[in-house]
Amino acid sequence: MKLILLGPPGAGKGTQAEVLTKQLGVETISTGVMLRAAMRDGTELGKLAKKYIDDGKLVPDEVVVGIVKERLSQDDCKNGFILDGFPRTIAQAEALDAAGIEIDKVLSLEVSDEVIIKRLAGRRECKKCGTPYHVINKPVPEDGKCICGGEVIQRPDDNEETIKNRLKVYHEQTEPIKAYYESRGKVISIDSSHSVERTNEAALKALGLVKQEQ
Repeated sequence: MKLILLGPPGAGKGTQAEVLTKQLGVETISTGVMLRAAMRDGTELGKLAKKYIDDGKLVPDEVVVGIVKERLSQDDCKNGFILDGFPRTIAQAEALDAAGIEIDKVLSLEVSDEVIIKRLAGRRECKKCGTPYHVINKPVPEDGKCICGGEVIQRPDDNEETIKNRLKVYHEQTEPIKAYYESRGKVISIDSSHSVERTNEAALKALGLVKQEQ
């Protein structure tokens, strides 16, 4: 299955991608993880991306599109993939089409801005490997370290002012993608304001991987 996860920042895309990649047996391609790795390594791309991300803005299309195209050409994506954090603009969606990359389904995670703002205050991330955590939904191990041994931190773009700006950018630039794929009959929407387990159950039912209740 070639799947796109769509939803505002904090909707649970990364968490659901982590679960679904095991259930579907395909790789998750997260542009966020790749970009943050580049920032940690201090690469030219990382320095450029950091300026935009720290301000709660989107990284330019030409930067992200090139990374994703290269990644999807690798052998482990031949049987399918989950795209988390891409596309984020109509131009990026069109770039996927132009590259001949066919998408089977777009899973839209629906949640209100109010819930998002509260949820992101508890989000944490491993400084070393990028593994996501949450103080409620996915607590950090008791020793305060990631499973890889790295330091777990709160990202600087998870303060309330930046979150509100990111939501504004999402509604203006990314949300229109939903209509783009709806016109192609590919969008499935689920409520992601509940627990990880409940949201995952809804996702599997929406994707037709488990039977709907009668």
